[in-house]
Formats: sequence, C-alpha cells, structure tokens
Amino acid sequence: MKKPLPKLLSLFLSFLKIGAFTFGGGYAMIALLENEFVSRKKWLDKDEFLDMLGIGESTPGPIAVNMATFIGYRVAGVLGALLATLAVCLPAFTIIFIISLFFDKFLSLTYVGYAFRGVQICVVYLIGSAGVKVVKGMEKNLFSVLVTSAVFIAFILLSLFSVTFSTIFYILIAGVLGLTLYFIGRIRGKDASEKALSAPAPQSDEGESEEKEKEADEKEGGE
Repeated sequence: MKKPLPKLLSLFLSFLKIGAFTFGGGYAMIALLENEFVSRKKWLDKDEFLDMLGIGESTPGPIAVNMATFIGYRVAGVLGALLATLAVCLPAFTIIFIISLFFDKFLSLTYVGYAFRGVQICVVYLIGSAGVKVVKGMEKNLFSVLVTSAVFIAFILLSLFSVTFSTIFYILIAGVLGLTLYFIGRIRGKDASEKALSAPAPQSDEGESEEKEKEADEKEGGE
C-alpha cells in the first residue's frame, strides 16, 4: 500500500502539475484547482473554494497566483502559501525563459502555430466548465440569481454592441451590492434582537400555576 506523501510535498507537486499543464491563464486553472483540492484531496469544501475564488478575483494580481497563495495558506500555513506560490509560478517562468532564448525561431515554426490554435479551443472549454461549476456550487437565492443574470445579460449585450466595459467594474459593482446586502441584513438582525430583548418575557404555564396556588393559599389563610 502506498504511503501518503507529506502534505507540504503533496501541495507543492499538485501546484507544480497544475502550473505546468494549465494554458489560458488563471480562469482556465479554476476547474483544475476545484477538481484537485475539493473533489480529489478534499482539503477544501465547495463554499471555502468559492470564497477563495471571490477573494482571489478581487485581490490585485493574477488570480492563479492569488488562489495558490490562499489555498496554500489554508492547507499548510505560511510555508504552504510560499511553496504553492513558487510551484504555480515555476513552470511558466521556466518555459518563458527557455522560449525567450530563441523566441523568433520558435514563433516561426508552423507546428507551433497549429499547436497553439488547438490549445485555444481547450482553454475555452476549461473556462466554460469552471464557470458552470461555480454557478452550480453557488448558493441559490434571489440576490445571487439576480446578480448573476444581470452580469451575464450585460456581458452579452456589451459584447454584441462592441461597448468597452472593463470586467473590473463588474467585480466592483457586484462587491458593492454584496456589502450593501450584508449591512442591511446586519441592521435588520440588530433591530430584531433589540425588539426581542425589550419585549416582556412570556410567563410559562408552571409560573401561572404557581401564582394561582399562592392566591388560593392566601384566600384560605384569610378565611
């Protein structure tokens, strides 16, 4: 029976593999990360992964590096964050460094051009499958459905009419809406708790029976 690898080594090798075989940037990496750390290793649950995805998208920097840092820290602390970040960056750095030595000759190769065209199709599939998994794992409530639908419709319309609208604004608007809903919920919860504290406590049946017994005893004593 195979002995399990130490967690730090397993974390490093997982991100090294993902960094080496992911084409198309961080969005194409999301499906691989979810499969590796949620489905296979079960180091994260779906809610944690979605939270890290939202933070990684909102935090400055490439989402692939941010996700590696967050997941590494969640799994194995500061050292895990350092190893995961190094592992996910190492393959790309090595490949780009080698290609830069003979960049012009590399691009002029016919087979390289065909290979990259094939990879583009794979990237579309990876990004699409990642989006479907995120939507499936998302909590289904009125707010999330409305925001997701509004962003999707806006994205389609702006693309069809060739209107330039940065994806940064989608993130900022959705973030502001989420914070607004959160604070509204906090205010409503606070008001409800204050009303509950100020309301008189209802008397139990035992308390009422005890009071009736005391009144009966007092009447008998008076007689």
